[in-house]
Amino acid sequence: MDPSLGNTTRNTNGEGSTEFNEDLNNILMCPDCREYPPNLKEEYSAGDIVCDSCGLVLDNRIVDVRSEWRSFANDDQNGDDPSRVGDSANPLLNGSQLETSIGAADGRQSRNLARLQNNASGQDKTTKTLLQAYKEISTYCDVIHIPKHISETAKHIFKLTEEKKALKGKPQDAIIAGCIFIACRQAGVGRTFREIHMLTKVGKKDIGKVFKLLEAFLQKQKMEDIGVGVASAGGYENTGSTSAESLCARYCSRINFDNTQIIENTSRELAKKTNAVADLAGRSPLSVAAACIYMASHLMGQPKTSREIAQVAGVSDGTIRTAYRFLYQARAELVEPEWLEKGKGNMDNLPMS
Repeated sequence: MDPSLGNTTRNTNGEGSTEFNEDLNNILMCPDCREYPPNLKEEYSAGDIVCDSCGLVLDNRIVDVRSEWRSFANDDQNGDDPSRVGDSANPLLNGSQLETSIGAADGRQSRNLARLQNNASGQDKTTKTLLQAYKEISTYCDVIHIPKHISETAKHIFKLTEEKKALKGKPQDAIIAGCIFIACRQAGVGRTFREIHMLTKVGKKDIGKVFKLLEAFLQKQKMEDIGVGVASAGGYENTGSTSAESLCARYCSRINFDNTQIIENTSRELAKKTNAVADLAGRSPLSVAAACIYMASHLMGQPKTSREIAQVAGVSDGTIRTAYRFLYQARAELVEPEWLEKGKGNMDNLPMS
């Protein structure tokens, strides 16, 4: 054994057997620094004893003899807090969430005990309603690949409306659809009423009514909230309708173009300039976006039929052709020469209808 790590003594009893005992008078000391008292540090995370002066590792098999639990609340003070802690509280649920739940096993007494425990711990109708709504919101968001932070926003909005009883009497499925719709808009990834309708099977008129009520409620709640928290509406901002420009990017990604980026950029630039076309005023952003994609695909030599685009945009091919005719009439003002140079496009490629 290395003499710097400790010594043992051998004692022989009268019967001739040999027994080894640790020499407690031996002091662990750095062989390089030879400081006394030794300036050593125990690195429990790595299992090493290290000389704090020169960094020499003196032992690499020490055992962590500290408590098997610790609180993360005192990490900033570099102090240990030997207190047992549970899971963090879920801000989406009400009441205490750290108590033990008793399952309903076989037998009358077990079922009665579970029922009494549920009544005493606040497992009431409100909590069950919240859990069911959260499950549906998560399922819907997963179907259309909405990020988790948007799903969490929709859940917070639902909880806020449930606490304030803001939409009392409205169907829960319509409220869920409205919460998802507003959460998407707040995150800048707006979805249309048609898309939310196809997702939740809730009528577009019902979604529109709930959306207006939710928007008014959140705006009023924002004025009342002093601070911005996860369960408040302090961060709510009114947003406009989904623009045709944002729809162009999503629709182009779902259509098989040879060069999707060129078509996407051109259609988005067209959509930006459609405000100058008076005949397109008041038309749905879906039809305007589809018409811009139709025009950009022919302009850049990657033509797609109106029927192919209609299947992605969710509008009829006749609606696309009608909106396109207005774009075609204003093509001289809408199309920039730089687009044709970058994408090697040609105005002669545009069909008349």
